[in-house]
Amino acid sequence: MSMSKLLSPPPTSPPGPALSRLPCRRVAPPPVLPFPFPLRRLTSRRVFATSCSSSDSEHAPSASSTALAGAGDDLSAGVTQEREGALPFVQLSSGIVLRTEEQSLLGDHAPAPAPASAASSFALPDELNGGCREDDHLGETPAYPAAMNALYAACLAGNATEQLWNFTWPAAVAVLHPASILPVAVLGFFTKLVVFAAGPLVGELISSLPRIPAYRSLAAIQTAAHLVSVATITYAFAVHRAAAASLLLRPWFAVLVASTAVDRLACVALGIIAERDFVVQLAGAGRPVALAKANATLSRVDLLCETVGASIFALLLSKNNPLTCIKLSCVISLCALPLLIFLCGEMNRLADGIFDHSENTTSHAEKTSSFSIRKTVEEAVATVRNGWSEYMRQPVLPASLAYVFVCFNVALAPGALMTTFLIHQGVRPSVIGAFGGSSAAVGILATFATARLVKELGILKAGAAGLIAQSALLGAAVVVYLTGAVSRRAGALFAFLGLIVASRAGHMAYSAIGLQVVQTGNPASKAKLIGATEIAVASLAELAMMAVAVVASDASHFGALAALSATAVAAAAGMYCRWLANPSDELRRIFPS
Repeated sequence: MSMSKLLSPPPTSPPGPALSRLPCRRVAPPPVLPFPFPLRRLTSRRVFATSCSSSDSEHAPSASSTALAGAGDDLSAGVTQEREGALPFVQLSSGIVLRTEEQSLLGDHAPAPAPASAASSFALPDELNGGCREDDHLGETPAYPAAMNALYAACLAGNATEQLWNFTWPAAVAVLHPASILPVAVLGFFTKLVVFAAGPLVGELISSLPRIPAYRSLAAIQTAAHLVSVATITYAFAVHRAAAASLLLRPWFAVLVASTAVDRLACVALGIIAERDFVVQLAGAGRPVALAKANATLSRVDLLCETVGASIFALLLSKNNPLTCIKLSCVISLCALPLLIFLCGEMNRLADGIFDHSENTTSHAEKTSSFSIRKTVEEAVATVRNGWSEYMRQPVLPASLAYVFVCFNVALAPGALMTTFLIHQGVRPSVIGAFGGSSAAVGILATFATARLVKELGILKAGAAGLIAQSALLGAAVVVYLTGAVSRRAGALFAFLGLIVASRAGHMAYSAIGLQVVQTGNPASKAKLIGATEIAVASLAELAMMAVAVVASDASHFGALAALSATAVAAAAGMYCRWLANPSDELRRIFPS
């Protein structure tokens, strides 16, 4: 090439079209700092991607150099600011959004850029807004806000029916034999045993299946389990009500145990998919503010459903017998199933079909093609062992174990045992419903107060405050119960229930904080496996308490269960505070503040 050609200026071209033909050089984002909690904002920084990959020089050899040399104003107007932890992107003058990935700069072997339509299909909705967004709103906005709203609606429909069912079935089973908590305790024991044994397997299975069909199938399985349980309990009411011990030997009771266990497994799997997969994907990578807000919203939805379920249960029980209540609960579940299926598909559509494929579907198909009973058992054992191994190696293990200790509290909380105890005490249905509804309402208020508490103390110390408050209030409730005045005076009963209701504030505060801590401390690739194993360990704690309830089958032994529950929460608070008092280097790295 002659010297004159080298020194001659390149031909000029309009800056907009030139830039629209240029691929964006992939720029590595800044390191993601661990985020402590929903409302603590991150500092923003500007990342300017002004270079282009050399691999596409043959597409526009002269226009590229001219665009970079003479279109500074147009380029600076098209560069979008990036919040810390979010994937950087560049909006070019032509309106095409080209996402950069979390990789180092690509060399000459970079792949050719995708067409404009393909590039636009991978752009996040909040990036296609025709201009730059403010830094203050980028990290706080989910990647798919419309799909996130559909997820909230699906959780609202599913959790409302689940909470109503959780109130109606213990009441119906408790009436089968008065003055004994044995049938309810046995059902709870075997349900927790199944979840404990099969929890890691469920986590591995749902990780290997397409998410949308799996979610819809689990919702249908859960509704079918409700139908079987209602048919079984209806048959039990029709036949002669024998002693509680003989109830356990009837064939229909074995069917009831199986259907209750299947219902609980389906509920656990649905919760894992929604809380460990859907919400994380819809919030977007590197958007901890949006993820934390989504977690808080899901907690409020669950508590709102608990309030609605308790209120509907109180209304139904005040006008109908327990058998009619459980039938109506099953009808509501059947009506909610089509809505769940529709909302699940609508969520995927609004999210541009990001849940259409699963990472491990191919490998799972290869595994199932060579079917062997021995191989299947070995794989199941290996999955369980791997789940436990990953769970024990997680850097935030004490925070997860504290949650497990809190799960020992099966007596001093709205649930099957408390509902059975209150029915045996002759408490009015309106009081039972008010107890469950007020517990959920206090939990909703706690989700709002927790944000301010975290601002004042930090996420880790706020978790300790929640555990300490719950432990103190439950200890006071046990003292009130052991005085013996609960069964004699209405004032003592209301004080006992009021202390339990107040303790739900600390419980929900730590539930929200603990979830954020575990999500921050574990990689996304292991989230579902660790989450399923954590639920299995929590079920082990509940299983132990249900075993105690089976031994202490008489309602007069409820005080011992209450004392054990309060002691477990106190142990959780002590273990968590000790973990904070001696932080490791890994903990300081994850939570620098």
